[in-house]
Amino acid sequence: MLTLYQFGNSVCAQKVRITLSEKGQTWETREVNLFTSEQYDPEYLKLNPKGLVPTLVHDGNPIIESTLICEYLDETFPDPSLKPDDPFERSQMRLWSKAVDEGLHEGVVEISFSAMFRERMKNMTDEQRDIRFRNVGDPKRRDRFMSTYEKGVESPYVFRGVAAYEKAFANMETALAGGSDWLVPSGYSLADINIMPYAARLDFLNLMDIWTEERPGVRAWWARARNKPAFIKGIVDPLSDKEEQEMSTFGSKIKEQIRAVRAEYLAQAE
Repeated sequence: MLTLYQFGNSVCAQKVRITLSEKGQTWETREVNLFTSEQYDPEYLKLNPKGLVPTLVHDGNPIIESTLICEYLDETFPDPSLKPDDPFERSQMRLWSKAVDEGLHEGVVEISFSAMFRERMKNMTDEQRDIRFRNVGDPKRRDRFMSTYEKGVESPYVFRGVAAYEKAFANMETALAGGSDWLVPSGYSLADINIMPYAARLDFLNLMDIWTEERPGVRAWWARARNKPAFIKGIVDPLSDKEEQEMSTFGSKIKEQIRAVRAEYLAQAE
């Protein structure tokens, strides 16, 4: 039996749902409401001591960290395989996972926070905000959230997120330049699944074209990715109309600021 503890619009939960869908698996969903701090409930912390989503429980065993969950699913349910047969290509696949875990994830969190969640927190009472920040178990995460709450797009953490996306999309354009439809030459893999939710969040925020206007390879990849049935089942279908409208509205409000941050980063990188 598979049980997924998740928050619906979490990018990490989305990539696990895509993987489950590609494997043709059925699963039970348990929603963990991040906005009411259910991730810090003592019973949930027994499953995931980090207080993060998602957590997959398979036959009573909890698996945490979305990248590891996806690899676990691929090994446990090997058909169809989502990893290349060639060891070198598998190493390249994992570089995309590392790009997510070492930059893109924090980037999408800070960009999303500056667009949407910052506005929600402004409407909280001082006491509610204090509780929210106090409940963040990792001091580094707390510092990021507080900086983005106070400074919005001007936070240095948003700058780093924009830089992480710039590097990832540049590397994607290079990887796709040889004519492959997907990020590793042998075909669709966990490399693509790991990136898809992070591209989707930019698209829902109406920010994607900032990075893809001059990258035809990435645009073509994105057209293929978003038409995947597992993408639709894992990302599009669970979203409410309200969530989609909220992302589009708040993302559009910061679009020119994000464009300016990217221009600043490119100027520094010359």
